[in-house]
Amino acid sequence: MANTETALKEATTVIDGALGAALVDYSSGMALGTIGGGKDLDLAVAAAGNTDVVRAKVRTMEMLGLNEEIEDILITLGTQYHLIRLLKGRGANGLFLYLALDKQRANLAMARHQLRKIEAELEV
Repeated sequence: MANTETALKEATTVIDGALGAALVDYSSGMALGTIGGGKDLDLAVAAAGNTDVVRAKVRTMEMLGLNEEIEDILITLGTQYHLIRLLKGRGANGLFLYLALDKQRANLAMARHQLRKIEAELEV
């Protein structure tokens, strides 16, 4: 089992094209841990903003009566992918992993696969 720091470090070193990653509590919008980012990618701002995305999608699914769980949410920009993976399991309710990727260097399918693996090994 990996702790937050180890999981985030793995996300940015193992996943090709990773620009930054965060573990976020979407009930508060606070990042519980971050790695990477920079002047063009403020992970604290991204954590808070993506919290609104997650809340909106959860609310919409409830209104539609969809009895499904969100695996991940993908936001595609001109030069980046932003991947949000809601965590499942004991102690992980209300948390998501956020990963920003360089679109030119990333393999989206592989990034999703590796993020799923990191989630499975993460102990919160």
